[in-house]
Amino acid sequence: MSDFDFLFHMFFLARYCKLLEENSFRGRTADFFYMLLFGATVLTGIVFVGGMIPYVSESFAKILFLSNSLTFMMVYVWSKQNPFIHMSFLGLFTFTAAYLPWVLLGFSVLVGASAWVDLLGMIAGHAYYFLEDVYPRMTSRRPLRTPAFIKSLFADEAVIVAQPANVRFAPPPAEEVHQD
Repeated sequence: MSDFDFLFHMFFLARYCKLLEENSFRGRTADFFYMLLFGATVLTGIVFVGGMIPYVSESFAKILFLSNSLTFMMVYVWSKQNPFIHMSFLGLFTFTAAYLPWVLLGFSVLVGASAWVDLLGMIAGHAYYFLEDVYPRMTSRRPLRTPAFIKSLFADEAVIVAQPANVRFAPPPAEEVHQD
């Protein structure tokens, strides 16, 4: 059943990564990359420190890849930024997006996957959401400002969307008529 859980995580990766890129991080590729870098760093740090704690280290030793946790982090961040969107899970029940991480955590447990993987993603997602959205509103300071060297890696070109009414095409070239 873990293959089923893996397929769901890949679906979530494609869906919520796309939603974050197109909405919250539109035109801010460097900030999106920095969010992923932050998440990967937090997850690696948690597993590294958790591996040194005697009773917890067994659970962390079973986690081979953190990609599912990083995917879950993106789901968590998206759900916090869009808490009032109505959703349906497998057509069985409806809820708002604020509860999406908890619904998916319950589903992972039902299919026999480790809850640690999803919980780690929720912890990393909450750390990012708090430091990027909540803390700046409380203090007017933004601790997760994307460093300049990361911004220099990505183009700062504005996204231009062409409206069909504004698009003009050149007329086809007139054929020259040769008379002999």
